[in-house]
Amino acid sequence: MNYTAKTIRTFIGAKDYNRSRAFYRDLDFEEVVIGDKMCLFRVNENLGFYLQDYDVADWIDNSMVFLEVDDIEKCAESLLHKNLQSKYPEVKFTEIKQFDWGRELFMTDPAGVLWHFGEFKK
Repeated sequence: MNYTAKTIRTFIGAKDYNRSRAFYRDLDFEEVVIGDKMCLFRVNENLGFYLQDYDVADWIDNSMVFLEVDDIEKCAESLLHKNLQSKYPEVKFTEIKQFDWGRELFMTDPAGVLWHFGEFKK
C-alpha cells in the first residue's frame, strides 16, 4: 500500500430507518446525519458504521458487525443496563460465550443485523 488507511466502515440497512436510528442513539453511538437516507454512527473518531434507509431482506439478514472491546464483562453490563429489550422487543442478546480466541456476546438489532461484541485473549 502506498497510502495510509484511516478508517474502515461497513454499511447496514434498516427495515424501519427512524426506529434503527433511535436504537443506535439509545446504544450511545454518536449520530452524524449525512443525508435524508443515510447517517454515520460513531463509537469514537475512528470507529463507526453507516446506517442506510434501505430495506433489502437478503442483505440485512446476512449483515454482521464485529466490535472489539477491551472488557466483555463491562460491555455486557452496559448493554443490558440500557434495558433496550423493553423498548425494542425484537432486539436479542446472548450470554457471553467462550471461544479459543476469546469471548463474545451477540446482539440482534431491530432490523435483524447481527452484532458481535468480542474481547480477544490477551
